[in-house]
Amino acid sequence: MTQTNDSLERAIKHFGTLSAMARALELSGYQVIQEWRKQGRVPAEHCSAVEAHTGVMSEMLNDRIDWTYYRRTGKIAA
Repeated sequence: MTQTNDSLERAIKHFGTLSAMARALELSGYQVIQEWRKQGRVPAEHCSAVEAHTGVMSEMLNDRIDWTYYRRTGKIAA
């Protein structure tokens, strides 16, 4: 089941194509971005890079993370 994340779609649009986004983020290929789309979120370890490139806040890219804790410790709360 695909979950739409409007913020992720905005980030993708910033790059123009899935391939361009994957290259900019130094990922293995556009399929990685397709998987993010399917999941409806960006994995925590990639959110800050997407935010830096696009200005789309990490909180909007993945709402399952306690971003205050993550930014303070660099770890995902269990």
